Amino acid sequence: MFVLLLSSVGVVAVCAVVIDSLWSPLEQITSYLSPFFLPSEVEPLTKKFGVWAAVTGSTDGIGKQYALELARRGCSVVLISRNPDKLSAVAGQIEKEYNVKTKIIVADFSKGAEVYAKIEEELKDIPIGILVNNVGINYDYPCTVCELSPSKVWELINVNVGAVTVLSRCVLPGMAARGRGALVNVSSGSELQPLPLMTIYAATKAYIRSFTLALREEYAPKGIYVQHLSPMFVSTKINAFSQKLLEGSLLVPDAETYSRHAVETLGRVHNTTGFWLHGIQYFFIKIAPEWIRIKIGMAMNKRFRHEYLQNHKVKVN
Repeated sequence: MFVLLLSSVGVVAVCAVVIDSLWSPLEQITSYLSPFFLPSEVEPLTKKFGVWAAVTGSTDGIGKQYALELARRGCSVVLISRNPDKLSAVAGQIEKEYNVKTKIIVADFSKGAEVYAKIEEELKDIPIGILVNNVGINYDYPCTVCELSPSKVWELINVNVGAVTVLSRCVLPGMAARGRGALVNVSSGSELQPLPLMTIYAATKAYIRSFTLALREEYAPKGIYVQHLSPMFVSTKINAFSQKLLEGSLLVPDAETYSRHAVETLGRVHNTTGFWLHGIQYFFIKIAPEWIRIKIGMAMNKRFRHEYLQNHKVKVN
């Protein structure tokens, strides 16, 4: 009887893990198919959430391409990043190609609390319907915690943790008052386990996941959709430590390809990698025991570290 009970508990536990792991891919497949089979059920983003979107880290990589994709779908876009020349260039491209409005806000999130008063002032009269908390930084190359400079440690925390937290808090009151809105918080597959040689980066992404899931429970009753977006490797500058990642592959899409798929899930899937091949990777990583994931992560980052040090002829003790 006791053995039967334990077996039943084991079966239930395995089923729960499989269902939890498969739920997001199934939602994602549904999101891709629904425009073809139930077109009347698919509302334009501007109707569902509002005309204005804001995207942080919007001058390169996923942030830039996500902003372009939102503009293609009719959204006017607030571009928030630290380089004024790049911001102007992206704004000009959006207005020329998609005939929507743009606004640029220059902000260096690595400076911490001091940047947010200006951002709040700039946003106060704009009814932001979609906020994409995309801005983030990574290590220059995989290394131990003590190899990082104190300034780099604070930069990782200020950008990866501070921005998503404070900007969400900035726009949520307006969304709640209007009874609609969407937050997209961009995390990373590194959230799945502690990640040696990128310890702080992975910890900031685990924070984003926890923050996003809790925020969803708080604000879903107010009509606000909160998406946890967790890409695996994408060919962008954030992975500049590896030439192989920058070159891309079937499993490492470019930012344009990734963002097109990710925006397709907006408003339809709550937890997603944003890209179907990443969803498959996420599933198989998630079902492995955590200690195995940590060991694999260490081995992977050792290879990336070796590649970087060789290519840049850097000597470290």
